[in-house]
Amino acid sequence: MTQSFRPIVLAITLAACATAAQAQESPEASDAPVYAIGAGVQRLPAWLGAKQQRTQPIPFFDIELPGKAELSSVDGLTVDIIRGKRWHGGLYADIVWGRSRGDLGPQLSPTVKRINDRLAAGGYLENEINKTVTVGARAMRELGGNGAYADLYTDITLPKMFKHVEHGIEFSVRAANAASNRERFGLDAAQATWLGLAPTRPAASWQQAALQYQVFVPTSRHTGIAANIEYARLLGDPARSPLVKNFGQRTQLSEGIAFVYHF
Repeated sequence: MTQSFRPIVLAITLAACATAAQAQESPEASDAPVYAIGAGVQRLPAWLGAKQQRTQPIPFFDIELPGKAELSSVDGLTVDIIRGKRWHGGLYADIVWGRSRGDLGPQLSPTVKRINDRLAAGGYLENEINKTVTVGARAMRELGGNGAYADLYTDITLPKMFKHVEHGIEFSVRAANAASNRERFGLDAAQATWLGLAPTRPAASWQQAALQYQVFVPTSRHTGIAANIEYARLLGDPARSPLVKNFGQRTQLSEGIAFVYHF
């Protein structure tokens, strides 16, 4: 599958999950759904730990079923089962990006393992401390892979700018199991010999810490521009991997921008 079509196919998969979740909800809720759809461009590391970035077109979507579920191309899928006033929790799903031969480049592709993009699913629990700050945790496991992840995060909604511009930040840290770290950052004896590096077998550890900023600038009653930028640093065994030290870097930047229609 080419890079241009991977995000679209995965978006359809997440959308199918959201549709199933909506079908299970009680019809008693009267709050109207909110839909935002669009298209844009995303730049992200060619592979987790890479020095270079890849650019790909992406569909943008943010579907909110108030008090029940939300599906976002930025934040994944959440289905709120608890539905408390301050406590929320339930099902969670998102995409874990892989790496293709083209992503790895001519130096690494002959020996370093290629990884498919995968859907990961699990659960989340969060608490709305007040109207602007939410703290939470989520755990998920790859479907079709052995990687498992746990995230701790804080979402902060910032005061609107110029009365209409909505924006906010999220700080998160992610831990990964040994299977994920070994697949993405490990080198067996044959791979290490080919690359002239020492073999490495990472254990479970923190994988990265990230700070993300999101902004929505309305351009009319139903349209606007959505953008996000994320700064991340690899941690633990991933940061110490010879693969990252010799062919990548700890600092990971991602940016995205999209034109959005909402109704």
